[in-house]
Amino acid sequence: MNNKLSINDFKKLLSKVTTLSDDIFNDYKNDSRKGIQVALKQRINQLNYLEKSKMDFQKRLKYENHFWNEGINYIAGVDEVGRGPLAGPVVTAAVVLPHDFNVYEVNDSKKLSPKKRLELSKMIKQKALYYSIGIASNKIIDKINIYEATRVAMKDAINNLDINPEIVIVDAMNIDISNKQVRLIKGDAKSASVSAASILAKVYRDNLMDEYSKKYPEYDFNHNAGYGTKKHLQALSEYGATPIHRKSFKPVLDLTNY
Repeated sequence: MNNKLSINDFKKLLSKVTTLSDDIFNDYKNDSRKGIQVALKQRINQLNYLEKSKMDFQKRLKYENHFWNEGINYIAGVDEVGRGPLAGPVVTAAVVLPHDFNVYEVNDSKKLSPKKRLELSKMIKQKALYYSIGIASNKIIDKINIYEATRVAMKDAINNLDINPEIVIVDAMNIDISNKQVRLIKGDAKSASVSAASILAKVYRDNLMDEYSKKYPEYDFNHNAGYGTKKHLQALSEYGATPIHRKSFKPVLDLTNY
């Protein structure tokens, strides 16, 4: 054991370690310096978390692996964000992942922090074979209802891909497409492709609502994403509905005269 190695240098060395079987853990386990022991514990926790993430991720690749093993290469995961808000569109995404996709933290977007979603969104776009976005505006939602508008947006996301997927894994809905569909309840937690789609859709919609917040600051869209929070409902009551509000939704109807 090299006791002359400074704590900062040790941390740099430790950050490059990728397995718990590395000799460094045994070599420094009896080092008397508190900083060394804290760094060791942190790295062990990080590697344990990474290992669990890898195992959980492999479970979420169950459906993709099944079809890949059958020689099917283009599998699109589809998910939506924004069915419940009182304002803004419903946004969908479709993602086709490669066989070697290894961004282990890709999971249901609802389980991730905004910062982590943004980070993963960039990685998904870099590594995905294909991805696309589908949008149904509040006007379409008011015209045909939220369920049908979501189906339309999902269909658009599939049609916007640069490839016609052989299989579409969708989160518990039936899309009006000719492609073979696999419908999964809570698919965003069961399929890596659907998880990736949920992240892209969520980041896209959140960014959109942030922009709307600049135009309509009273409604606090950058914090509520269009959902019916107390501040949002107060603004609806005081200022009325904006052009992006869903006027067929009961809280909007009740608080305005539409």
